Amino acid sequence: MYDLIITGAGIAGLTAAIYGVRAGGRVLVLEGENYGGQIINTPSIENYPGMPGISGFEFASKLFNQVKELGVEIRFEKVDKITIQPQSKAGDENQVKAVYTDTGTYETKTLILATGAKNRHLGVEQEDSYIGKGVSYCATCDGAFFRNKVTAVIGGGNTALEDAIFLSNICRKVYLIHRRDSFRGEEKQVGQLRSKENVEFILNSRVTALHGDGILSGVTVVDKLTGEENTLDLNGLFVAVGQVPENQAFADIVSLDPAGYIVAGEDCMTGISGIFAAGDCRTKTVRQLTTAASDGAIAALAASHIFLE
Repeated sequence: MYDLIITGAGIAGLTAAIYGVRAGGRVLVLEGENYGGQIINTPSIENYPGMPGISGFEFASKLFNQVKELGVEIRFEKVDKITIQPQSKAGDENQVKAVYTDTGTYETKTLILATGAKNRHLGVEQEDSYIGKGVSYCATCDGAFFRNKVTAVIGGGNTALEDAIFLSNICRKVYLIHRRDSFRGEEKQVGQLRSKENVEFILNSRVTALHGDGILSGVTVVDKLTGEENTLDLNGLFVAVGQVPENQAFADIVSLDPAGYIVAGEDCMTGISGIFAAGDCRTKTVRQLTTAASDGAIAALAASHIFLE
């Protein structure tokens, strides 16, 4: 029996582990892939207080080692499902939660879901090989590396529009590429972009190929209506076509919104006693390194009030 089990070894999950073990709990972290989450692909972190210039991999490694040194048990096992033991009284904070993985079953008094979300990729050949070498999924994280350079943003939602606005203030030229001729995002933001001289809209189009010799130097764009192909020379490509939360294993336990995110507020409470959601996997407006760490601390401290009793 663990006092706290955390599903996911990203920044939220590892931060939660620190607070959980320091509160005196027996803590287990379960991770189906690699520790660190999305941040490990960032070549240099510039927006985390007190640690400018550190690489995402180094940051995640330091955090992972810190968690291990504190005595947290970490197992690289994929969580398949969660159940609440039937002998527990409904609504009781001391309900026993059973966590099933591909190799074992674990029981806990409290549970933090911190599985994160993956950025939806374009599915273009060699896309993964250019991550951190011209391709990024976070303009606020990596935009500063392309100051006074030429960039492009792909997407039509608010995130894409916000990324394009952010980049337009620091880049020489910004292309906004969208597969339709209208946007899902706010019209006010669209109007703001149209007023900028260094922003060019490329609509009804999609990127079909990436070019470069180890470092991205351009993309091929195809007009969906005419079939015409064009090559854009650019230094950075920011993909903002949505994220994919990995919460289906919990769908029968906690509530998910239409996009698949766990419904939980800033207190990280899911509505199920003893189960919390932290980081990018929950419903929230801002998904950043700092907010992931904040969620981890909030969720673990709330969990500790339960398991310490």
